[in-house]
Amino acid sequence: MTSDEPTYGELASFFAEIARTLFVERTVEGTLQRVVDFAQATVEGCDAASISLMSGSEIATPVCSDPTALEIDFFQYEYGEGPCLDAITQEPMLYSEDLTTDERWPRFGPQAVSLGMRSLLSCRLTSDVTLGSLNLYAELPRAYGAVDRTKALIFATHAGIALGAAGTLADTSDLLKSEIRRAENLELALLTREVIGQAEGIFIERERLTPEQAFDVLRKASQNLNLRLRDLAQYVVDTGEVPEK
Repeated sequence: MTSDEPTYGELASFFAEIARTLFVERTVEGTLQRVVDFAQATVEGCDAASISLMSGSEIATPVCSDPTALEIDFFQYEYGEGPCLDAITQEPMLYSEDLTTDERWPRFGPQAVSLGMRSLLSCRLTSDVTLGSLNLYAELPRAYGAVDRTKALIFATHAGIALGAAGTLADTSDLLKSEIRRAENLELALLTREVIGQAEGIFIERERLTPEQAFDVLRKASQNLNLRLRDLAQYVVDTGEVPEK
């Protein structure tokens, strides 16, 4: 541990204070929102955070610190691959130092990179059962050191405790808000996928490309122009052209 890193005693005091602050919230949703907000604010290098939750065979993102995290999460759900899914079903912690070279998620990885994220960390949330994962996204490669990963695990533990208490904390109003948020998130995901599909269709028809080639054109243009894939796709749909630098 270098001299500028916190001592274990400092970390213990830090998380004790966060725990007291987290559970001031009266609802599970409020506590989870504080978890992702604290994670983004206090884990060095974290630019966006979210929580993925399982409900039966379905998975959704009820809270996030930044809309980019929500957008990236939905690409994981859509493709059926990604760190949050692996953290839930395989390893309790998944860390990718650089998504541009990580071959574990060949479809999800380029999407996350196109949205500006190079490294990521997902930690499993558990109570009596597996509940979901805490996901931390970073714009820089190799963003998370050992202390950062320890902090993320402790945040995931707090979130798991909050979820384990959901039976006594959540009332009908909370459940209704959760369902509304889930519907809104699903609508965003569908709109994003629709506009990307429309842009792909333009290139397929005009350039005689395959769907895979059309998506690759969009992905590379998104990276080169530093535009979100969704925004670039909307521009192509509106104009029929890829914007120039």
